[in-house]
Amino acid sequence: MRRATTWAAVAVLLAACSPADGPPQATNGVDSEAGDFSAELAANAPASFGFGAYATNARIAMWDIDVKPDGEGLPVGSGSVSEGKRVYEMYCIACHGPTGTEGPNDRLAATDEWEQWPVARGVGNYWPYATTLYDYVRKAMPQNAPGSLSDDQNYAVIAYVLNLNGLLAGDGVLDASSLPAIRMPARDRFVADDRVGGPEIR
Repeated sequence: MRRATTWAAVAVLLAACSPADGPPQATNGVDSEAGDFSAELAANAPASFGFGAYATNARIAMWDIDVKPDGEGLPVGSGSVSEGKRVYEMYCIACHGPTGTEGPNDRLAATDEWEQWPVARGVGNYWPYATTLYDYVRKAMPQNAPGSLSDDQNYAVIAYVLNLNGLLAGDGVLDASSLPAIRMPARDRFVADDRVGGPEIR
């Protein structure tokens, strides 16, 4: 009895897998079943899937935070060197070291001239604009939580980094007016990219 039941089950499985009941065959390059499914989906799909949001002016402003070399885009706020030291010790020291000179890839403080290459690159001898340093720090630092510092904390930590590079006095304070006034030593080492369209490289 058990053997008969087994053979009956095998027969059912073979019948289910027979070519007559196999996958639908394409006709003239068109899968009829896929076409039916697309039509059904189009007929029953909702007008909206209920996720996302309109790009309102307020939402765009949240992302439109670029700071240009001339300082356009810098936010309201301020920060001192002494305040920046505390921010640095809390959020930056693990990667950049106690003095900002530790590590060849994460070095912040460097005043070596560019007369030879490679040179120990850091903020003091490589970064062309102090304003774009703010732009970078606000968007990318600290590494484990980018964008988490307040505007005042960003001003403060940049003040401290500039102080480490000998570019800002120990009692210095940065804001949207004083930061663009700092002339970085490497400014003239860079050439403005004024290309307009096309793949040409100058």
